[in-house]
Amino acid sequence: MKNYDLIVVGSGPAGSAAAVTACKHGLSVAIVDKATFPRDKLCGGLFTGRSQKAMRAIFSREVSDDMFSTCDHIRFYASGDLLADVKDAPPMHLTMRRDFDAMLHGDAVDAGAEPYLGQPITELSDTALTLRDGTTLGFKTLIGADGVNSFVARTLFGRPFDPETIGFGLEIETPLVPSRDDAVEVDFDAAQWGYGWAFPKRKTVTVGVGGINSRNADMKANMAAYVDQTNSDTDLKYKGQYLPFGDYKKAPGRNHILLVGDAAGLVDPITGEGIALAMESGEHAANAAAQALKLGAPHKAYKLYMKAVGPIQRSLSEARLWRMIMFPQATHGYFVRTFKRGSWLPMKYLQMLAGEAEYADIRFALIQRIPKLIWRLTKHKLGFRQPG
Repeated sequence: MKNYDLIVVGSGPAGSAAAVTACKHGLSVAIVDKATFPRDKLCGGLFTGRSQKAMRAIFSREVSDDMFSTCDHIRFYASGDLLADVKDAPPMHLTMRRDFDAMLHGDAVDAGAEPYLGQPITELSDTALTLRDGTTLGFKTLIGADGVNSFVARTLFGRPFDPETIGFGLEIETPLVPSRDDAVEVDFDAAQWGYGWAFPKRKTVTVGVGGINSRNADMKANMAAYVDQTNSDTDLKYKGQYLPFGDYKKAPGRNHILLVGDAAGLVDPITGEGIALAMESGEHAANAAAQALKLGAPHKAYKLYMKAVGPIQRSLSEARLWRMIMFPQATHGYFVRTFKRGSWLPMKYLQMLAGEAEYADIRFALIQRIPKLIWRLTKHKLGFRQPG
C-alpha cells in the first residue's frame, strides 16, 4: 500500500485545483478518478470573470483563444419573450469542458500529483481507499471532488444528495448554424425553479435546461420546448445529470475528509456559477489540509476548511433568498417585469457573472423592495385579484 499526505478523489476543476495547491505546499498527492481524460461533462461551459480570476490565481493560466471563445453579448428571456438584450456585457468566456478539464488535470499531474485513472473506488475507510483493480492507497487527509454523485459524500453521509431538493438538467451539443449570432442566451422560464441556456462555442451551441428536480415533472418536455425555441437540432439525444445547485452541504466533510465543488453542492442556483466555486473550494480544502498536517493534527482540516469556505456558503444562502423571489408564482411576474424594464437587475446579474459583485452587494436594493414583495405575496395567499 502506497501512502500519501493527501488523496484527491476526482480531477475536474475542483480536484485539479486541490491537487495543484497541495503540491505547492510540498505534500505528497495522489489524484484518483474513475474516468480517463479527456472525458465529457454535462455543463454549459460558461466561464465567468470569477472563474478567470480563480484559474489565474491557482493555475497561473490566462484565458486563451485555443481553449475559449469570448462574448460580450447576452440576451435574457422568459418563455421566449425577450427581457433584455445587452450588447456590452462584461466579457464572458465559453469552453468545452472535455478539453478544459483535461487541461487542468494535466496541470495537476505536472505539479507532481500521481494519477490513478480509469478505476472507481470500491472501498473507503478513514485511512485508505481501494480501487476496483485491487490497488490500495493510504492517506492522512482526503478531498472528495468527485461530483454530484460523490462516492466520498455517500460514504460519509449515506447518500450524496437529497433528490427532492437538488436540480436535474438535460443538454445537447447542437451544430452552430450560420444564421445564429454569437450571443449567450438565458431563459428564466425554460424550467421551473431553474433556467434554460444556449451557449455558442466555435462549432456548436450547448443548449440545455435545468431546474429543481421535484418541481419539474417532465423535464424532457421542458427540454423539447426549449430546443424548438432555440431552433436547435431536434434529432439529438439528450444527456441528463443531477445538478447540485441550491442545496449546498452545510457540513462538507468530517475531520480529515473534505468535500469540494459539486460534491459539496457549491453551485449558484441563480447564475449557475459552478466552475469558479469548484476551483476556489478546492484551493481552500488543500490549504486546510496542508495547515492541519503542518500542525500534526489532520483532524483539524475540517475546521480550517469551514472557516475558509464560509464566504462561499453565505453567498449561496443569499442566492437561495433571491431564488424565493425569482421563481415562486406569486412574485415571478414582478421579477420578470423588473428585469424587462432594464433597471438595475440585469446589470447586477451580469456583474455577479463577471465576479464584480456578490449577493451581499445588492442586499440593500432587495431590502428596499421587500414591502412591495410582501404585499404581493399576501394578495396571492388571500386570493386577491386585480380588477378587470
